Amino acid sequence: MSTAGDDRVRGIDLARGLAVLGMFGAHLRIGTELTADPSSWAAVVDGRSSVLFATLAGVSMALLSGRGRPAEGVDLVRARVRILVRAAWVFAIGAALEWLDTFVAIILPVYAVLFVLALPFLRWSPGRLFVTAGAIALVGPPLDALLGQVLSVADAESHYVAELLVTGTYPAMLWLAFVLVGLGVGRLDLASGGVRARLAGAGALAAVLGYGGGWMSTRALADGLPSAGPEEGFASPVGEWRAAWFSGAEPHSGTTFELVGSCGFAVLVVAACLVVADRLPLLTYPVRAVGALALSVYTAQIVVLWALLQVGDDRPEGVGLWLGFVVSALAGAGLWWWRIGRGPLERLLTWSSRRAADVGPASRTPEPRT
Repeated sequence: MSTAGDDRVRGIDLARGLAVLGMFGAHLRIGTELTADPSSWAAVVDGRSSVLFATLAGVSMALLSGRGRPAEGVDLVRARVRILVRAAWVFAIGAALEWLDTFVAIILPVYAVLFVLALPFLRWSPGRLFVTAGAIALVGPPLDALLGQVLSVADAESHYVAELLVTGTYPAMLWLAFVLVGLGVGRLDLASGGVRARLAGAGALAAVLGYGGGWMSTRALADGLPSAGPEEGFASPVGEWRAAWFSGAEPHSGTTFELVGSCGFAVLVVAACLVVADRLPLLTYPVRAVGALALSVYTAQIVVLWALLQVGDDRPEGVGLWLGFVVSALAGAGLWWWRIGRGPLERLLTWSSRRAADVGPASRTPEPRT
């Protein structure tokens, strides 16, 4: 039996597992518009699951680079090399999944870009990281709209780099805020009950401010009609602004309200998972296993969706299919983690990044808790 998971932060694996299963639900359209009606609550997975996944990327970067005491000197260089190598593999895997040409907006290439963009921030304190993330959430949306207009004029809005950074489903210039928040969270003492309580409170407050502000701004600035975000202005002349573009907090809209609300929701989920995973380790084990094998499980799901598209004309979707994916992921990941340990893609990233950082058996430090 493998004991590979004994030194991991259970709550982070649980949150990552929920993010992966939630993205399954978003891919398979298990919900439509989220309202106060309980029958619509499945729609909570749309947008928020991928934001949680990105926020946890920042947490993982913190755990890989010293946790509460950021790495220095040679250790910092090694940590950056390991992160760069992992980013390269994640980008390559994401590109391969995009080549399959499914209906899913693959997050992995942007995920890799975010790893690289966050490298200069590894030594920053949690406070500076949170403030910078807030500044990105405030300034980023209008800047995204302006850059989108410039790219449209240059007929470059569909260029791959432009989509990764500005115009795509996951614009890195905005999503960097989530990674920086996660990096700050990962620098805290996640075993502390006080820290967990403060994270839960801050997350809940940000969620209320973000989604509450989105609701009010939609009615005040956009006649109650949900905004698609800054992208609504991409086709307008350079420099033209409309307040409605920055109203609301719809999933993937990229407004300040959506960035704040979704990030707050992600932090709240992380705080809850840290508590629940410690109190219910056996009950949460299957979801934690999915989180520990997140890259392999995510990749397998995209490949299966591609295979389903080859044998049918309709887009596969629905709650029934999602439940099938969930049960398969829980069973498969749970058994793999129990008997073998790290997933195949996780093993590749760990082995290659260690080799690149020249961490040999004699000098190897314990694998960070991720």
